[in-house]
Parts: sequence; structure tokens; C-alpha cells
Amino acid sequence: GLAVMTETPCVIVDVQRAAPSTGLPTAVGQSDVMQAKWGSHGDYELVAYSPSSAQEMFDISIRAFNTAEKLRVPVIILADEVIGHMTERVTIPEASEIERVERARPLMPPGDGFRPYEPGESLVPLMPPVGAGYRIHVTGLTHDERGYPTAEPGDHQQLVERLSSKVTLRADEVMEWDEVMVEDATTIVIAYGCVARSARRAVTEARARGMRVGLLRPVTIWPFPGDRIRELSASADRFVVAELNLGQVAREVERFTAGPVRRVNHPGGHLLTPQDILGAIEASDGEQAS
Repeated sequence: GLAVMTETPCVIVDVQRAAPSTGLPTAVGQSDVMQAKWGSHGDYELVAYSPSSAQEMFDISIRAFNTAEKLRVPVIILADEVIGHMTERVTIPEASEIERVERARPLMPPGDGFRPYEPGESLVPLMPPVGAGYRIHVTGLTHDERGYPTAEPGDHQQLVERLSSKVTLRADEVMEWDEVMVEDATTIVIAYGCVARSARRAVTEARARGMRVGLLRPVTIWPFPGDRIRELSASADRFVVAELNLGQVAREVERFTAGPVRRVNHPGGHLLTPQDILGAIEASDGEQAS
């Protein structure tokens, strides 16, 4: 919450385990999805990525820092225990080939005219480097463009709306997802993180059995690709949401489709297998047939 209010770019890595509390310390879970979005009080928007491989842990880490710098927001890498303990080959490019986004710096010299929280066209204020002579008042209190605390409701509304809009207005730029065989699918599986690996195998086996099944894998959990789910619901009859919690993303899916949403989930401790997900696909297919 403080990082949101002070617009401090940062990256938080959350390798989820079975919870709550200490839970199962070295066993898999995916129950921090809503905490990543609503973990602090107040209205705000941030970005959360869900990697599904060791390669993505590397690639998404770069994107997370770039997104944090571009939008001046906290960015969460919402991994899970399976991905955290996984050993896979990772291709690391030359440093010169890695994209690096630099935060926007003020062009005016330090002085009384500089307003540290004055938004530009992007709604993201310019951020001077530490030690360059700019004087900035940093506070978690509601503040004006000078950074000075204010108790005016109008100032508060303007600030909070800007903090949210600088993310929501760029949601299409930030959102990422993968699709597998969704073009003609009547059943679409939605899974993320390590569960997406099992889901891909389940979809492949379902196709081999003649079922028209596809996979949507959110790479960004927040912002959530709800509009794409709404588009797919125009041709798909049903969704199967596989996740290692009691249905956190399933609730989001239900917001964007009027069709049935079957949940295949448990609160963590062991991985959902392709057979678990395939069984839910077949049950959904059987219900449609009947």
C-alpha cells in the first residue's frame, strides 16, 4: 500500500505454498491470488505475473522490473512451489539483448517549479534520481502534486483515480495470456502456474479422444484477461478452471461468462494431475451431451 501511494517501483516475488499461515511450508499452493490484488487496504491497481516454467521465471522477472519502472507500481511475480523448486534448462541472452526500461526522468533542473507527483500524459509522474538535488516530500498520506499532505476529499479522489487509471488504461499493453486450440473449442480449460502444465497435457489427451477442448493460460493474473474470456464464451459452451485453491480465479471467470464454470481444485499440498483435469473435462462434456 505504501509503494502504491508513494509510486515506488518495486518487484515482489511470492512463491506460493499451501496455506493459511505456515501451512505446508514446502508443498505447493496457489492461494495468494486475491492477496496479490487486495493485500493492502484502499483502492488501487497493480500487476501480477504467473510463470509456468523456469524460463518464464527468468523472462518474467525482466518484464516485472520493466513494468514497475514504466508504471511506478509494485509488480508481483506470483509463482508457486513447483515452479520454485523446478530444474529446467534456461536460455539467458546476452545482456545487450535484454530489454531494459528506464524510468522517466524530469528534464527541468531542481528547483521550486518541480512537482514530483504531477502526472504527464501517461499519468505517471517523472521520477528524479536520488542525489540529483531534487527535494521531494514522500508520504503515505494523501498528497497533492507537490507531495504535501492534504485532507481535501477532492484531492483524495483525484489521486486515487489516477493511481488506478495509470494501470487500467494500459491493461491491454500489460496483459498476457497463452492460448492452445481455442479456435473451435466448446470446452476451455483455464489454468496458470504449474497447473497449466498439467492442463496442457489434459487438453492434448482430450483432443485425442475427439473432444473440442482448448486452454487459456493467464500469464498476467492482474490485470485479469476478463474481456478475452467474455469473447471466448460466445463460442465455448463451458469453462473448466483448474487451480490449487478453493476457487479464487474461478470466481473471476464467473464474472465474465454466463455459461457453466466447473471447478477442479483443492487447497494445495499436491499437484493437480492431467488425469484430474481430464476427468473434469469429460464430466463437463458428458453434461453437455446429456
